[in-house]
Formats: sequence, C-alpha cells, structure tokens
Amino acid sequence: MFRTALRNVLAHKARLLMTLLAVMLGVAFVSGTLVFTDTLGHAYRNQSAKSYDDVAVSVTSYSDDSGAHQNPGVSAKTLERIRGLDGVSSATGRVSGFAGVADRHGKLIGNGWSNTGGNYAPDKQGKDSQYTFTDGSGPVRDGQIALDRSTADKGGYQVGDTVRVATNGPVREYELAGIFDTEDGAVSAGGSLVLFDTSVAQKLYLEPGYFEDVNVAAAGGASAQRILADVKPLLPKNADAQTGKQLADDQAKQIEKGMSGLSQLLLAFAGVALFVGIFLISNTFTMLVAQRTKELALLRAVGASRKQVTRSVLAEALVVGAVASAIGFVLGIGLAVGLRSAMGAFGAKVPGGPLVVAPTTALAAFGVGVVITMLAAWLPARRAAKIPPVAAMGSAHLPATTKSLVVRNSIGGVITLLGAAVIVAGAAAGSGGRTMIAAGAFLTLIGVIVLIPLLSRPAIAVVRPLLHRLFGVSGKLAGQNAVRNPRRTGATASALAIGLTLVTGLSVLGATMGQAVDRMTTDNFKGDYMVEMANGMSLDPATVTALHKAKGVTAASPQSGSQIAIDGRDESVSGVTPGDIQQVLTLDTVSGSLDSLGRGRIAIAEKTADKQGWKTGTKLPVTYLDDKKGELTVGAVYKDNDFVSPVLAATDVLARHEKKPEIQQIFVKTDGGESKANQQALVDAMGDNPAISIWNQQDIRNQFGGAINTALNIMYGLLAMALIIAVLGVVNTLAMSVFERQQEIGMIRAIGLDRAKVKRMIRLEAVVISVFGAVIGIGLGSFLAWAIGQTIKSSIPNYVLVMPWTRIGVFLLLAALVGVLASLWPARSAARLNMLTAIKTE
Repeated sequence: MFRTALRNVLAHKARLLMTLLAVMLGVAFVSGTLVFTDTLGHAYRNQSAKSYDDVAVSVTSYSDDSGAHQNPGVSAKTLERIRGLDGVSSATGRVSGFAGVADRHGKLIGNGWSNTGGNYAPDKQGKDSQYTFTDGSGPVRDGQIALDRSTADKGGYQVGDTVRVATNGPVREYELAGIFDTEDGAVSAGGSLVLFDTSVAQKLYLEPGYFEDVNVAAAGGASAQRILADVKPLLPKNADAQTGKQLADDQAKQIEKGMSGLSQLLLAFAGVALFVGIFLISNTFTMLVAQRTKELALLRAVGASRKQVTRSVLAEALVVGAVASAIGFVLGIGLAVGLRSAMGAFGAKVPGGPLVVAPTTALAAFGVGVVITMLAAWLPARRAAKIPPVAAMGSAHLPATTKSLVVRNSIGGVITLLGAAVIVAGAAAGSGGRTMIAAGAFLTLIGVIVLIPLLSRPAIAVVRPLLHRLFGVSGKLAGQNAVRNPRRTGATASALAIGLTLVTGLSVLGATMGQAVDRMTTDNFKGDYMVEMANGMSLDPATVTALHKAKGVTAASPQSGSQIAIDGRDESVSGVTPGDIQQVLTLDTVSGSLDSLGRGRIAIAEKTADKQGWKTGTKLPVTYLDDKKGELTVGAVYKDNDFVSPVLAATDVLARHEKKPEIQQIFVKTDGGESKANQQALVDAMGDNPAISIWNQQDIRNQFGGAINTALNIMYGLLAMALIIAVLGVVNTLAMSVFERQQEIGMIRAIGLDRAKVKRMIRLEAVVISVFGAVIGIGLGSFLAWAIGQTIKSSIPNYVLVMPWTRIGVFLLLAALVGVLASLWPARSAARLNMLTAIKTE
C-alpha cells in the first residue's frame, strides 16, 4: 500500500503542486521566523556579553526628578574610594544623555530617541577601552567632541570640521577631534553617539563632579562578588551595584523577552497562513479521492481494507508534507538571511554573528509541515475508505447524503450563533471583553466556514442572472459550475474569507482610529504649531521664553507634565501659561473660568471632576513632588482635551516645587496662521536646533495617522502569505476541476462553444468564487471591527465607527482580479483540450 501511495504521488505531481507550495510557504514562514529571531537574539546577547567582558561590577544611579534633596549621582570622591579598593584595577565614571548631531543642511542625523551623548574617559595610558578610534583622538577640552564613524559618514564630517550639536539646552558648535568605532546599542539601533570631555558631559547631563554610572574592572584573580560587597557600602542611597555577569544576564533575558514577543507575532501570522493552507490541502485530497473513485474501489475489491485505504491516502499526505517541509525549511533559512539584510538596508545595524539554525527549528518546521498536511488529508482519507467497491466500479461518485449535509449545516449554525453571541457579549463588556471577542471570533470563523457551502447557493444564485445576461452561455455555465459542488466552492472561498476577515477588520479599525486622531486635532487644537523634542524628552524652559519673543507669535503655552497628590489621590497635572492656553487649545468650560489659572487656582477635566465629586470653588489639600503640602481651589471645570492632563495649573504654581519642569510640548499661535515665514521665525528663535521638531496641524495628523498606517502596512505584509496561499487554492481547485470535467468540456466544445468562451466560463467561475469568499470575509471582518471598537470607545472621545468603503471596494476588485489571474492556467488548459479525446475520457 505504501508503494501504491508513492506511485500515486508521482502520478499526480502536477495536481499536488499547489498543495506542496502552500505547505512550503507556511513552513518557510515558521522556520524563517525561528531562525531569524534565534540569530538576532544570539547576536545581541553576544554583543551584550562582550560589552561587559571587562566589567567586574557596574554601579548605576537613579533620580526621581523631584525637588527633594539627593545626590545627583556618584561623586568623584566616591569614585576615588572605589578605585582604592582591594582587587580593583580601574573604575571608570560615565554620564550620558541626549545629543543630536546636525548634518550639513541642519537636519538631525538619526532617529531622535537613540541619539545619545556620553563622556570620553581616558585611562592612565590616555585611551578609553570602550572606543576604538579610526581617526583623530578623543575630546580633551571644552569645545571638542568625537563622533561614531556611521554618524560622521552620514554627515560628511572629517576630523577638524565644525559640528553643530543639540543637547537639552541651546545648540553649540564643536570641533571634531576624532572618529571611533563602537558596539554601543544606540548606534546599532540607527542612532548616533557623541563623546564630550568628562567635565563638559557632567555640566550638560548631571552636575560637575558627579557620574551616572561607574564600571569597575577587577585585577587578575580578584573576585567580582568580593568587590561588589566592598563597593555597595560606599554608594549613595539612590545608587545600586551588581556584577557585570549579572548585568549581562539581565540584558540577555530582556533581549530574549523582546525576541520572544517578535517571534510570537510572526508565528501568529504563520499560523494564519497554515490555517488557510489546511483548506487548500483538504480540498486537493478530496478532489483527488473523488477522481480516483474507481481506482480505490478496485483496491477494496482485491482485498484492501478500509484502514489500508485510509493509510494509503495519509501516506501520500506524508510524502507531500515531508517534501514541502524540506524545501520550506531551506527557503526559511534564506528568508531569515534576507530579513537580516533588510534590517541593515533600513538603517538598523545588526551585530555580526553566525546564522543560528537550532535543531528545534528543524523539528518544528518538519513537524508543522507534515502534521498540518496529514491532518488536512485525514477527512478525505476517511471518505476514501467508505467507498463501496461495487458502486465505485460503476464510476458512481458518492455525493454527500442529505443527512450529512443537514448535520453539517446544523453544527455550523450552532457554532456561528454561539460565536456571534460571545462576540456581542464581549463588546458589551467594554475594555475587559477583548478575550471574549477573540474566542467568539474563532468560533464564528469556524462556524461560517462550516456553513459556507450552504451559503454559496443562495449567494451565487443572486448573480447568476446577471452573469447570463452579460456573458451569455459562458456566464450561465460559470454560475452553474460554481454551485455544482458546494463543498468544493466553500472550501475554496473559505481560504480567501479568512484572509480578508483579518485584513478588513484591521482596515476598519485603522480608518476609525485615523479619523479619531484627525478629529482630536481638529476639535482640540486651535493653535498653529506644536513644538517638541525629537527624542521625546523635555524641552528647556528657555525655549518658552524664546518663543514668546519670536516675531509673529501671539500666544505660546507649554504643556509641562507633573504629578501632585490631590485629596490623597495621585493626579497628572499639566503646567500651562494662563491666558495663552485658551488661545492654542479648545478648552470649553463647564463651570468657572480658565482665567482663574492666573490667580493660582486649578482647572479640572469634566470626567475627573464628576468621578471625584469636585466642583468649582472646591478647596483641595495637595502634596507636591517635594513633599510640601498646600491647598488649591478649583477655579474651573472644562471638557476633556486629549492634549493635556485632567488637571491644569499655572506653570509658576508647579515650578516652586520642581527642580526642572518637564516640558513635553509648547503650543504656539502666530499672527496670520501657518506660513513659511512664521515657521522660519520659530526656527530662528530656537537657534535652528535640529533636535526640536515644529509640527503644524497637518503634521500632527500625519504623525499619529502615519503610525497607524505603518502598523497597518506591516500587518498587510504579514497577511500577504495567507492571501497568496488562498490564491493557490483557487488555482488548484480550478485546475483539478478542469481535469475532472474533461468529458463535459469536450461535449460543450463539440456542440459549438469556442475556445474563447470556454476560457471565459472558467474565468467567470473563478471570479464568482473569489468574490463570494471576499464578501464573506469583509462582512465578518467588519463585524469583528465593530466589536473591538466597542471595547476601546470609552478611551477615545467622540468615537465613531468608520467604514472605509473605498478600501473595501478595492478589496472586492482585488478579489475579482485574483479570480482572473488564478484562472489563467486552468482556462488555457481547458481551452486546449482536444474535444474528441475529452469526449472519450471516463
């Protein structure tokens, strides 16, 4: 029986090709994901371990940014005491912070959040072991810097050039003293690294005479644990120490966690692709079994048992799965190499290292490929075993019995209704109902897939008159063929339905969130510009003063983030400029007046006021960040605004209790509105600082909407694999259907249907099946998007579900195009059949 199975595989190579491709693509996705994440994780772990090779003990200081008195870090005196400990060969103090380098055109080099600055700390030999200089040397005085080689190349800088560098203060010009290579993670992430002389870095990022971190190296034979025990008593309260090995291990765990998250995301999409592939595989084997009815009956007649017939079909699936897994595994390794190269092409520097192909990856790839294929072939194998020998010898194909169809439809209906009920219950539960929606979505998807054969008849019946009217006999035959075998049509359409359910759901949510962001900008922001740091850090208070003096500025209010305890509860507070804030943001008052901010009162957002029972005139006990207590009066209650915190206070009320205000944004109103002249005036006022971004209203929309679109495009790309497999399913179904209907096609050719009309018939059949699957997927995806939207609407003001009709129309057109493209080969094969030979075919 196994030899028979092998012969069958070889005899039906062309018909099994699409199944092999589907399994191969799914396995390539799985193995590529595992190899890619293993390789990336191994490279980053090696880089992390390498950076701590010479570190016996690492000291890190912390700051809570409060007004409370504490040491800003590890003092130079403490550093000297550490250097004097037994077993310590050296101790290097480090400080770091933001440093953005401008290119020749004044634009920021790097992505902002990974643009860092640090100190050059030479040892007794005049070298800093953390950096290898390829040109020049490290900075040794104020006015000098060193740059990593990548940043220097991007900016076109050479030793001796003048470089403009922005920190959290004003932009300054420095002489480039040297260019170096480094394994620093910020540079690997596509950012930049600027080295300053130690005293300069301390002034910029901390305080003179203090360090943020200390790296301690051990003398030969000294114990890191012993040094750690001696170092800890010397540290201030806001500093901690651990061994270099502990730090490397912690970072390795963080890297592994990050890689695990990425791996799970990619594997989830691989799972979707394989789930879609199940329908293609099952459909293929179902059709093969139907086409080999007589052959299988003969096997039964000569003594083969039901189990042997079942095993022979499963053996075919085993061979197909094993071959597809082997090819897919090799392709997956190639995919991992390609992804690694692509990261470099997009500016992310991946540490060097070998390609990691773990034995578990190979086992997973072959396990997934073979198991999925055999599971999908199991039901067709069972059907093959049930073929009665005598009935099959007469070439009587066994149609589905009425009983089996009733049972199938009843089960499908129950599962669908149960899933829909769970989804609705999850939507009603609010933010806590997302797990219920996920479970309901799975049940509904399974139920609809079971019901699709039942749904196909009435759905396709709607368009059959149109097909006949527009395309004549070809259209009439296409409509009849599409519903001739509902199970086959359902299985083919199911693959497209699954993919488009996910794509449509994402699109509806993306359009809804995009419009919510747009409304937030339109409704809440009435200023002309929003100013913020490119790295997301706080702006210097001097920037507010500079903007107030800028030409054409009529109002400028910061939005400084702070926190105070009000009536025993921690509340987020925005520090703003009274008078100006009303001109740049839409703050509709429910009661009181925002002018009271100028008299030292606070304003409360409506939802917070209702929740806490606060009203205009309420006196509230408060505790500030420096632990000082006071009392504030509610001067106004305003409608919620997404640009500010639920509590507003004048900046000078908060400044008395903070070391330095955390200014997140500055909202600006200019005379005459947005214009190039006004924007240039703001740029000039801030010293042409490359680290400061100036956004107009459209930029704000693009900033948030762009992130949503980018996420959607990534999701579309990952779901493309499932859609490709769905397309293969349409091709496979049509090709095997043409083979099955050779005699019929020969007959209709003989009675006058020409080749062009035969092609049109096959093409229209493919389009009908594809569009039917798309309609099911779009409907189900929209329902799921509505349900998920109900769980997030409470956190989005004025939430309104948006249906992206244009995009949905594109999906339907693409589904029709898929049908046309998928039918090219089967239609050509059908048209080229020799009618006399086809008529004689059994």
